[in-house]
Amino acid sequence: MRLVRYLNPDRDKLPATSVAVGNFDGLHLGHQALIAAAREGAGKLAPALMCFEPLPATFFSPDEPQPRLLGVRDRIRLVGEQGIDWLFMLRFNQEFARLSPERFVRDVLVSGARAERVVVGADFRFGSRAAGDVAMLEKLGRRYGFSVVRVDAVEESGERISSTRVRTALSGGDLDTVERLLGRPYVLSGRVLRGRALGRDLGFPTVNLRPPLPPALSGILAVRVSGAGLVSHPGVASIGRRPTIGGDEWLLEVHLFDYDGELYGQHLEVAFVAFIRNEEHFDDLDAMTEQMKKDAEKAKDILKNK
Repeated sequence: MRLVRYLNPDRDKLPATSVAVGNFDGLHLGHQALIAAAREGAGKLAPALMCFEPLPATFFSPDEPQPRLLGVRDRIRLVGEQGIDWLFMLRFNQEFARLSPERFVRDVLVSGARAERVVVGADFRFGSRAAGDVAMLEKLGRRYGFSVVRVDAVEESGERISSTRVRTALSGGDLDTVERLLGRPYVLSGRVLRGRALGRDLGFPTVNLRPPLPPALSGILAVRVSGAGLVSHPGVASIGRRPTIGGDEWLLEVHLFDYDGELYGQHLEVAFVAFIRNEEHFDDLDAMTEQMKKDAEKAKDILKNK
């Protein structure tokens, strides 16, 4: 898969595309339906996907950033697994936000992505102030020479699958619902960072990763970890700001059961199995350590059956 971050590719190398367009945060089953439509109806066109960084909702409300379901690396990895040849991950900035619907079509879709087939959801909006809708896209498609495929929403339990719905389930610790909406377990990945080694001093050594910011999930969870020679290794994790030790940055900390290897700098995937409790502030480290022991035992019990 080829990744394009700026719309200035060599047009001699860029083929005509069948491109799915949207935010694609989470790559849930609804997103996968768009990708499948772009891929399966492509014919001789190259299947492609177009999304934006940062998320437009976060760009317009930076003081209240939208919780992220996936970091950039995870989104690229998952898109690649969907059989996409070209990924246009475009920077969303003030200039981009000011594009009229027609300029978005002309400069971004047609000139930039060489789109001859555009796949969107039924509620797709585009252009400055979201002035464009699917009907306008179809009209502009006739003018600029591309077809439009409108994909209906995918439902689960009679309700539309959306990134907002995934975020709501994650914020409530409902990982079973999240897995149904995604069609897979919820996984975050990253490179192991060096920390303060406080966990090791307390008898709970951890591997530390930076979650996508701000994360859509927080608390204490039972997990399975893969990468660097590990395959679904059981553990207990915390996603939070570590209020007991005065932390202020989000961190994903994972304690691996029965493991004493060196993982600094390694890339790991953390699959979240079950929510245990919310993050808490403790009066002292002794009280926190006692709770950590209880959390570990609970995670072990959960993972025996999952």
